Amino acid sequence: MNAVSQSAIFTPFLGMMSLTALVWMALFVRRLSYILPNNIDADKLKTPEMLKQRLPEAVMAPSYNLQNLFELPVIFYALCLFIYTAELVDAVLVGAAYVFFISRALHSIVHCTYNKVMHRFLLYLVSSLALWFMLLRVVWVSL
Repeated sequence: MNAVSQSAIFTPFLGMMSLTALVWMALFVRRLSYILPNNIDADKLKTPEMLKQRLPEAVMAPSYNLQNLFELPVIFYALCLFIYTAELVDAVLVGAAYVFFISRALHSIVHCTYNKVMHRFLLYLVSSLALWFMLLRVVWVSL
């Protein structure tokens, strides 16, 4: 293992948490800036289905992205905590964690702005490969 601070894994970890918070804030800003000027009755937005019927796709995009941030990133968080507690942090794992975080941040930017599916997919693929690489590496060095 390369000599690297065990806490180095927490920079991309906290980056992911910050990204999730930013998307959550974007969700509320985008919804409120559409709902308030259009005088939409809150009772007509009780369910996700009702939201989808009354709000345009661009307004809903941060909500969809926030859902994405509670899928594979959950594995990332658990894996980072395991890497730290097992004292397996090395430059390769930290680098892969940064690849995961940066590609997920770019994925969120695409998803919440112009939303080109193939761009999102490629960024999702890069982040997924980084995550599965991290998992395989941890399994390999733990054997």
